[in-house]
Parts: sequence; C-alpha cells; structure tokens
Amino acid sequence: MKSKVAAFAISIIIPSFVEAKQPNIIYIFTDQQHANMMSCTGNPWVKTPAMDFIAENGVRFTRAYCANPVSVPSRISMITGQFCGAFKDKNGNQARENDLALTIPTITDEVRNTTLPVSLQKAGYDVFYGGKVHLPKPLQPQNLGAKIISTDEREGLANDAAEFLKQKHDKPFYLTLSFINPHDICFMALRDYTSSQLERNYIGKATKEISALEKSLKIPEGVSEADFFSKYCPPLPPNFEPQQNEPEAVRKLLEIRDFRIQAREKYSEEQWRMHRWAYARLTEQVDAQIQTVLNVLIETNQLENTVIIFSSDHGDMDGAHRMEHKTALYEESAGIPFMVMWKNQIKGGRVDSTHLISNGLDLLPTVCDFAGIKAVADPRGMSLSPLLEETKTKWRKSLGVETEIGRMVVTEDKLKYIKYDAVGIEEQLIDLNSDPYEMSHVTNDRKYTVKLKKARKAYDKIWFTGF
Repeated sequence: MKSKVAAFAISIIIPSFVEAKQPNIIYIFTDQQHANMMSCTGNPWVKTPAMDFIAENGVRFTRAYCANPVSVPSRISMITGQFCGAFKDKNGNQARENDLALTIPTITDEVRNTTLPVSLQKAGYDVFYGGKVHLPKPLQPQNLGAKIISTDEREGLANDAAEFLKQKHDKPFYLTLSFINPHDICFMALRDYTSSQLERNYIGKATKEISALEKSLKIPEGVSEADFFSKYCPPLPPNFEPQQNEPEAVRKLLEIRDFRIQAREKYSEEQWRMHRWAYARLTEQVDAQIQTVLNVLIETNQLENTVIIFSSDHGDMDGAHRMEHKTALYEESAGIPFMVMWKNQIKGGRVDSTHLISNGLDLLPTVCDFAGIKAVADPRGMSLSPLLEETKTKWRKSLGVETEIGRMVVTEDKLKYIKYDAVGIEEQLIDLNSDPYEMSHVTNDRKYTVKLKKARKAYDKIWFTGF
C-alpha cells in the first residue's frame, strides 16, 4: 500500500516563528538508532518512509550527536538541557554511567523548575508523555507535571498517540513519544552469549523484546540462503575490523559485559550480517509506528500548527569495529538522527551538513524558542531557530560528548579529540575527513600538531575544564 505520507510537500515559508502563535510540539525519539539508519540518508538496506517524510518536509542535520551515547544519561540531558555528568549518582560521583545515572537521588529546585516539561507548563502548554521513560525518579515526566498518555513502547504507543491527536485540545501541547525500537537488537548478542544468572533472568522476562528480535531475524519467504546473503542481507561495514591501536578503554568497555567481547571474538561474518539485517528490520518496525502518528496529523489537518522533532537517544555500533551496543565514542554510537519540520514555517527538504548539533543540549532551548520563552540550561546549548529560519547566526565551532569511558570534542572541521579515562589517560585525534570510518588516529602525526593543540584547548577551556 502506498504510504499516506509519501506525496506530501512543503513550500511556503513565513519569515519568523515569532509571527506564528504557539504551535503544538511533538518530540518523537527512538532508542538506539544511529544517524544513517534511515533510507533518506542513502542507506539501501532499510526503508523508512515515515522518517523520510520528516526529512523531505523539514531539515535534517547530519552532524548531530547525543550528549552521552547510552540511554539514561542521554535522556537526562534531553530533559534538563545539561550534561548528565553535571549530576551526582547515589555515591556522589559524576553520573556518566547508565545504571548509576538511574540512582540520582535528588535534583535542586532550580533544575526541576527549568526542565523541559516544567518550562513548557510555565509557557502555557499542556505537557504529555508516552512510551519508554528510563530516567531517575526525580526526573521522570510524571514527577515533573507531565500527563502520561501511554505506558506502551511499541504499537500501543502509536495507537494511543493517534487517539490523543484526534481529541480536541484547548491549549497548545507538548507531546513526547518515546519508542523502544530498534533497541531490541541489544538482545541478540545477550541471548547468544548469556553468562550469568542475572542475564538469564533478564532474558527470561524479555518476552516482547525476544519476540520482536526473532521476527526481525527471519529471512524473506521463498528466498534461498544463498540469494539472501548475496542480494538482501547488508554487507559488513567498511570499518568492520577493530581500530588500529584501539584504546584500552574500548577493550575494557567490551569486557564489562561478557557477551559483548564474546560477540566480537566468536560471531562469524554471517552472524554479524544477520545482526545488521535485524537492526534494519527493527528500525522499519518503529518507522511504521511513527507513520501511524504522522497519518493522523495529516488526516486531521494538524501539520500547520504542529512542530515535529525527530531524534534518537543514541546510536548502535551496527557491526562497526566488530562491536554491537552503544556507549563508545565512535560515530555509529554517538551520532544520531536529528530532524525538524513545521508546515509553512520551515523550508523543507534541506540537509544541514555543517552545524554541530547536540540533542541533549539543544533540544530544550529549541523547544522553548518555539513556545516563545527563554530556556534556562547549560549556556553551551543553542536554539536551532536561526538555522531553521536560514538567518545568519554565530554557531559553535566544537561540540562536547561524554561517556563512562571518556569524553570527546568534535570540531567544525571534522576532527575528533578524545580523552579516554577508563584505563589511565589515552588521547586520540581522529580526522573524519581522511578517515571517516575511524580506522586509525593521527595523534602523533606532526602535521596535526597545531590542530591537536587547538582541539585540546576546546576540550579544556570550553567543554570539560578540569578533566
């Protein structure tokens, strides 16, 4: 069946968002989807008509990163506009790690009153939330005044959102839709190399996740195995092999969870390709759920008064460097999709491959701009409004990303400076211009001495002073 969203186009531009009344705002984000896991990026192994629709009718940013490439810290950043490392876990340490970030015991009144849900309520919005939460108790949406429209994370969320959008609303609303997939890909290596009773218990309870994974691993009916691997299944990525002189911190990351190192060392090339096949199919599953939401907006003529923002909390290694899962500072893990559309307000079909975007730092000021209020958050966060309006603006020249094994700064000229701290201090400078697949690093190359010094300065003076 032809997609209801496929033929829609946007061509009219209004000069300034200020001239429009407060729009409804819908933030749709997936879990564990890297930036290139969409057909609109030229990926031939996945079909994502709903995501493509947002890209075709909005702006797609290709240099977008999460604030921390793992679920809880990333979600904390998106809802607060701050790095998760600004908060302390139950032991008083920087909350850079996933499980410990869940233990953040309290937040200050200042933080609470400047979170995204509370800020929008002050602006006169009704705030709603549906789907996966995965946040510490003080930052859970219902504890910040948001009304929960659905606790489902899959088709049920899409259907509940569709019913919500069919209702009459007297006030502008901000709706977050947090879908679980393609996160179910996490269970493939975990299921194949379960090594503890805790993991066995986890797998035993994950009936929906395992069912979705099994469905995604099926090959098309009537296709032989030979034809499947020659015509249908994604090939190994160009950066399939581990990075030369791979940091010890990356090795330690893999060894923390035994199934990750087992997958690297024991998966055959065909198994890695099946991992990539399943990841694409799970992305298509969530795309179909997003399309359910878009179809209702189109059918009820709500696109003209609705901003749609699409992103993901982090990526997935997708076989790069013989890795799956997330947390690493490679592009596949830290790079995320980020798109914004608004009919008759934002010129559609644009691809911004220049500006560095952080969905953790920039979402809150951008949404507040749409709502007509000033955001209070990390001052390094920036509203995307001038980029969406195509007005001149002074933009950041570098962007910071943190994780449990280190921190990095990405520069406007496509250099990545990384300081790993999980096994002592390890430095890397990677040039994405000449080495887009991050197979090596140029830290000790004399030709990069000046650029290395500049990147270190951005790290020390702008992003991570004292670390």
